[in-house]
Amino acid sequence: MGRLKVISGALEKIAECKLPRELSFGKIIAPAFVECDYRDGKWGELKLVPYAPLHLGPEAKVFHYGQEIFEGLKGYFVDRAGPFLFRPDQNARRFNLSAMRLGMPEFPVSDFLESVTAMTYYCKEIIPTKSGESLYLRPCMIATEESLGIKPGLTYKYFVIASPSGPYFTGDSIKVYIERERARACPGGIGAAKTGGNYAASLVSGKRAQELGCGQTLWLDALHKTYIEEMSGMNFMSVIDGAIHTPAMTDTILDGITRKSIIQLAQDFGIRVVEEKMDINKLLEQVAKGSCTEAFACGTAAIITPIRGFVEGNGSELAFKSAESKIAMKLRQELLDRQEGRKNAPADWRVLVDKL
Repeated sequence: MGRLKVISGALEKIAECKLPRELSFGKIIAPAFVECDYRDGKWGELKLVPYAPLHLGPEAKVFHYGQEIFEGLKGYFVDRAGPFLFRPDQNARRFNLSAMRLGMPEFPVSDFLESVTAMTYYCKEIIPTKSGESLYLRPCMIATEESLGIKPGLTYKYFVIASPSGPYFTGDSIKVYIERERARACPGGIGAAKTGGNYAASLVSGKRAQELGCGQTLWLDALHKTYIEEMSGMNFMSVIDGAIHTPAMTDTILDGITRKSIIQLAQDFGIRVVEEKMDINKLLEQVAKGSCTEAFACGTAAIITPIRGFVEGNGSELAFKSAESKIAMKLRQELLDRQEGRKNAPADWRVLVDKL
């Protein structure tokens, strides 16, 4: 065990936690969490504490200037040899890239890994064991300095909460709303950082998507409103003439860990992957003609979720000629098999959490 200190009452609270028979996503929060405070230029003690509200002054910078970042990763216990974490080193790396972009202190990678490992280890009795379910982990950092000046905070809090969760989407597939008016991120902005502001910018469009019966908004580039970027909470992929096409990474798109994993899996199976600028109008033509046979969302929460159709702001809809989504569903199962332990994964993908 490293720096983590277990505070009295934390383990007892976890032991008392009982899960319902059916789990939704992110509704149940484990009754303990990890926290660590930054003050005087250094990070303090890493602690597992009983769940309790955070105490922040109303002038804390997180509330006024949005100095906040987070991550999302999962612990799996379907294979009882576990539990396992999936590629936590990638989350640690991305967390610090987000911190740098938001003018926040980096969090030590060793402490990040210890904190998510400890949450998984101590919560192992409340990790669901059905395929597709997991312990969703949410590491966060917020600016806590109580001052209204517009400048980076001097104090911060890092914490990790955990949620025993079912699937993000309850259906087999979703429709997506093409957002042609608003923009989520602009070049040189914070689109590649995992920060609340990016998600806040998507919420009004999300309301419209919901009204149109869609599960997500599909965002286009801010300059031309032509090129596909990503969805509000996940990356975008399509299958055109048997190859996977996905938008090339820019500073307006989150560098998805699931996206990277799918690209590697697809290439291992001999499926060609094309990373490119993707014109939404050209893609819709390809769907209508039948050369684009599938599209899907991918991310930590969604895993891989097929897209069955695209909806415009006026309500018109273009659906795929077939609802089979063969490649998406094959890749989804192959990814889950590796996350949940049924098949061997690359050495750095699965981290066994059997001790601290």
